[in-house]
Amino acid sequence: MILGKVIGSVWSTRKDENLVGSKFLIVKQLDLDYKEKDNFVVAVDSVGAGEGEIVLVATGSSARQTTITKNKPVDAVVMAIVDKLDITKR
Repeated sequence: MILGKVIGSVWSTRKDENLVGSKFLIVKQLDLDYKEKDNFVVAVDSVGAGEGEIVLVATGSSARQTTITKNKPVDAVVMAIVDKLDITKR
């Protein structure tokens, strides 16, 4: 899974018919201090996330395991909105 921040969305009026109605979000990867990394992913939103929210993204075959993405041509899905991280640093 990837910890990330929603920084925008992708609008696509023409897409595979299996993706009609899907919302695409641009998610920038974060480190454990919530600092943005260079990596980003475009992911289908399955939880109603919005810009600025911290989210968890599943990628690969796991991205096709949600109700919204099952058997669809998806490689990344926002599948959780993060409320809080509890981290013990040594």
